[in-house]
Amino acid sequence: MLLLLATASLIAPSQIETQVLLECEAFDELGGWVLDQQFMDLMGSPFLLAHGMGSPVENAATEFSVEAPSSYRVWARTRDWVAPWGKEGAPGRFQVLVNGEAVDTVFGTEGAGWHWQRGGVVRLEGQNRAELHDLTGFEGRCDALLFASDLEWTPPGDPGACEALRQELLGLPEVPTDRGSFDLVVVGGGTAGTAAAVTAARLGLKVALIQDRPVLGGNSSSEVRVWPEGHVNQKPYPRLGDVVMEIVPVRGPDSKNAQGAHVFDDERKLEVCRAEPNLTLFLESRMNGAHAENGSIRSVVFENVRTAERSVVRGDLFLDSTGDGALGFLVGADFEQTDEGHMGASNLWNIQCLCEDEDPLSSELEAACELATFPRCEWAVDLRERPFPGREQGSREPQAGAKPISLGNWFWENGFDRDPIHEMERIRDQNFRAMYGAWDAIKNVEKRYPAHKLGWVAYIAGKRESRRLLGDVILTGEDLRDGTVFPDGCFPCTWGIDTHHPNPKYAQGHEGEEFIADYTHGKGYVYQGPYWVPYRCLYSRNIGNLFMAGRDISVTHEALGAVRVMKTTGAMGEVVGMAAAVARKHGCSPRAVHDDHLDELFAAIEAGAGKRSDQPAAR
Repeated sequence: MLLLLATASLIAPSQIETQVLLECEAFDELGGWVLDQQFMDLMGSPFLLAHGMGSPVENAATEFSVEAPSSYRVWARTRDWVAPWGKEGAPGRFQVLVNGEAVDTVFGTEGAGWHWQRGGVVRLEGQNRAELHDLTGFEGRCDALLFASDLEWTPPGDPGACEALRQELLGLPEVPTDRGSFDLVVVGGGTAGTAAAVTAARLGLKVALIQDRPVLGGNSSSEVRVWPEGHVNQKPYPRLGDVVMEIVPVRGPDSKNAQGAHVFDDERKLEVCRAEPNLTLFLESRMNGAHAENGSIRSVVFENVRTAERSVVRGDLFLDSTGDGALGFLVGADFEQTDEGHMGASNLWNIQCLCEDEDPLSSELEAACELATFPRCEWAVDLRERPFPGREQGSREPQAGAKPISLGNWFWENGFDRDPIHEMERIRDQNFRAMYGAWDAIKNVEKRYPAHKLGWVAYIAGKRESRRLLGDVILTGEDLRDGTVFPDGCFPCTWGIDTHHPNPKYAQGHEGEEFIADYTHGKGYVYQGPYWVPYRCLYSRNIGNLFMAGRDISVTHEALGAVRVMKTTGAMGEVVGMAAAVARKHGCSPRAVHDDHLDELFAAIEAGAGKRSDQPAAR
């Protein structure tokens, strides 16, 4: 629980006022609310999300005390998340309970942007309990609660002033806690960053791995549920990929997108990392600051997303595997970003049947249908008369014995022409609106699948494209198609030149807000593989000690379509871990590894860093 009792310093003692700040992400009990850190760099803090898929979630709660018994105005930092589309209904409604009584305000009902919504007045004295009470299950959100004994005082709305107030009221120290110095600091714990950290640790480096979620794997975690694609263990370097295959989930009959959490096996990745004595894990830690001098990074600062504690680590070498090029951006690395016509983000989802027997005469089906009801969603994308995958326009009658339609797969994607950094909350929320609109049309308009309900919906967005940090080589789609051979080709690329764009079949009526994607087809999609991508795409051309691995490496928008899948990014990570070991041995930069020690890097690639004794087959 984060809270502080603060007194205003510029008023007379007889008029001293008290403020109490409660950060919701630090509540003692999160209940059914989930912690969302994806947008904290934009709006200032992690927040709690009532992600109930249409069913109100269990209360989040915390205990707090006040020294000055008084009446207090209640403020909640929140927003009406459908207001950007001019929709009514405020699906994110929630109440604040104080000592079991509801404040006489319903929150989450106004304002398109994050702001302090004014609430009613409560009496506080001694020990107290605050709760967030969700009313809808439809993505209500609350960043913080603020209690002010000056009933006419208004919290600042400016983001800078709001952050200053947060720093003051939480009593956060100005100097971050020093967590030590490392040979390699890896920022981002997706497949690429995890593979790099494990590889470097096994080669003797002292490694820090900073990840802003409680699990590793990024898009291949149970939070996003994209099945890792691409091929590793390819000739002439069949050991490259050994580490990747240790951390990615084992393939089984249900190994595909949007399946159960067990399919993605979060614990497997954590166990591999925790087994490495040279590797220090910083989970639930968001990197949001960096210091560079003379073109080299010296340190990064990260914030614990639950406690707001800020820490700093120093390093000799750094890896940006954030996907968004976040570290590179902070230190001034050269980058490119496709502003329009880029790939979007997906929030995958699935449905489940509550009844094994769908015979309409079955009492089991009748009971299941009662449990599987779903509210109307007038604020969602209106798909009552619109087609979407699995449901063509005008198709109303469910087919007898038909299997459930294909829903919630990779192609539920949007944000093609929106800023993938600054508009990301809107992009994620449009995915919510499209998904809820589709299920509303199926359940309440067509009356299909009466015994089915939403089984799982991702609230962490599966991003595909944003910033691409620039190295000494920028790989292009033509390089792939022409089979351009680079002498430093170091990891295999096997996926097609797969870029996404709005699917015209489903775009009518949704122009500018398209949410169903298509992928590239035809001759330009294919190339002769495996294609070996140059090492010079894996380090920054202007920040001397910065590596990249993942979807932020030095490629064009088109080439990103081929290199972005997760086994391929994991192979990049292995190469970076090996290059970091060579760089530390010689006290040199990533560029000097290419210029002076390339043979040594390839010897490491040939040897591999896996723990398996058998020679792997290509896969």
